[in-house]
Amino acid sequence: MATTTRRRRGGRIRPYTFTGGRTRSRHPLMVQTLVSATDPTAEPPSNLLPESRNILSLCREVRSVAEVSAELRIPLGVTQVLLSDLADRDLVYIHPTVTGYSPSSDQVLRRALRGLERLFE
Repeated sequence: MATTTRRRRGGRIRPYTFTGGRTRSRHPLMVQTLVSATDPTAEPPSNLLPESRNILSLCREVRSVAEVSAELRIPLGVTQVLLSDLADRDLVYIHPTVTGYSPSSDQVLRRALRGLERLFE
């Protein structure tokens, strides 16, 4: 039984290890912030963490931070830090966040809500 416990613990990676223990992103990323790959046709660099590679692949289409987090089942804070790292390397574009009311603000909020709903499924 001790062997089974060790395997479970050993196979499980804590989310903060993906970020080197960092908990804050260098860019202001809210749940509704939209992100996309700067070059959707490019292959992710081989030196990226698997989680960052998955994020970059998912961002070939414009997504909200909440959607990325939910799709990949990565905690929101970890997703924000990894997206920030990708933005620093010019691999991800952070779209300006809509403030105030505009026709597109409802769309952004709906997308963020869908992403949050996926987190709690």
